[in-house]
Amino acid sequence: MPIVVNLDVMLAKRKLNLTELSLRVGITIANMSVLKSGKAKAIRFSTLEEICKVLDCQPGDLLEYMDEESYQKLMG
Repeated sequence: MPIVVNLDVMLAKRKLNLTELSLRVGITIANMSVLKSGKAKAIRFSTLEEICKVLDCQPGDLLEYMDEESYQKLMG
């Protein structure tokens, strides 16, 4: 799926780790890891809203569309 999750970039910019984010958002570290790795099939808008609140960002800062060729290059 050519939707890339840039959660790691936003975490670095905000100097937060995944554990802290999961605690603040209120979802398990396992589910947050699935999202960060890009393996999530879906995300609830309420979860996306909480992540955006904690990271003080927009949904577009976290999610990026790539064409198939660019996505395949990125994923190796």
